[in-house]
Amino acid sequence: MSHTTDTGARSGSFLDEVKDAVTPRATVLVIGVIALQLLFIASYVGALHDPRAKDVPFGVVAPGAAAGQTVGELERLPGSPLDPRAVADEASARKQIMDREIDGALVVAPAGRTDTLLTTTGGGTALATALKSIVTRAEGAEGRALRIVDVAPASARDFNGLSSFYLVVGWCVGGYLCASILAISTGARPANPRRAAIRLISMALVAIVGGLGGAVITGPILGALPGSVVDLWGLGALITFAVGAATLALQGLFGIVGIGLAILLVVIAGNPSAGGAFPLPMLPPFWKAIGPALPPGAGTWGARSVAYFKGNAMTGSLLVLWAWAVGGTVVTLVMAALRRRRQEAELPTQVG
Repeated sequence: MSHTTDTGARSGSFLDEVKDAVTPRATVLVIGVIALQLLFIASYVGALHDPRAKDVPFGVVAPGAAAGQTVGELERLPGSPLDPRAVADEASARKQIMDREIDGALVVAPAGRTDTLLTTTGGGTALATALKSIVTRAEGAEGRALRIVDVAPASARDFNGLSSFYLVVGWCVGGYLCASILAISTGARPANPRRAAIRLISMALVAIVGGLGGAVITGPILGALPGSVVDLWGLGALITFAVGAATLALQGLFGIVGIGLAILLVVIAGNPSAGGAFPLPMLPPFWKAIGPALPPGAGTWGARSVAYFKGNAMTGSLLVLWAWAVGGTVVTLVMAALRRRRQEAELPTQVG
């Protein structure tokens, strides 16, 4: 009787087993994951750990010389929390708030001791609360009282004005997950322009359905956001497609690594800088600067404009989203065409 042993399983050292089990490609991907993990922590904690109002656009309504005097006093507040400017009257201040040109205004009562702070929780409860605290302290130092008027109040079912942000996050997640699934199932780089076009069309269909679903859930079903369902639907479709097209473009440029880059742009850089938990004037300079240029920030601004500001001041955010959508589409198609041309150029050499 012969005895056989699995010598192949026993001959290799532990180090050899590790080298066989963990390929160089897997090592690089794991290092990339660790980098994304640390960047996630740095970005979210860096953006949100110490929110402070800084240069908040702020109106001052006061008669005659009192306007300039009040503006000067607010400009000299420690830390420069406000960027005050004189406004002709209360009606103009309300209009500028609704047009999202300023985030609040102080209306000075010339004949009394109680002034009025115009603010808006629809633009972010955290910022409205910060303005109330800042102006209350400033008024108290002058021996004056303050009453608060919410010009564009957040919905009673929109706690802290966060529903618009989470809605946009959901649309962004749908965009990059759909694009990632297409890459995982059929390859990160489409074989030719026709395949790339099919992916983009699929992405557009997902965007239309997801945009409508998100608008209906947050509006009629949950009552979290007021505003036009049709407008939110269009915005949601654009956000989802913009993120999806950008992810497809990154995959076309960098292969499967493009998924990680999409997460870096949308989740790690985009979400904490979107102005969701804390509106832009409360974020540190870096996040305040990049937020409006990324889909989550542009989308959150747009969703709040639809819900609480009658659709005002949306041109900039829509241009940003269209830039991501068109840019992603063009890069995806161009990279597919270049890949097809390269394959056709290599074919005669392979045949020969």
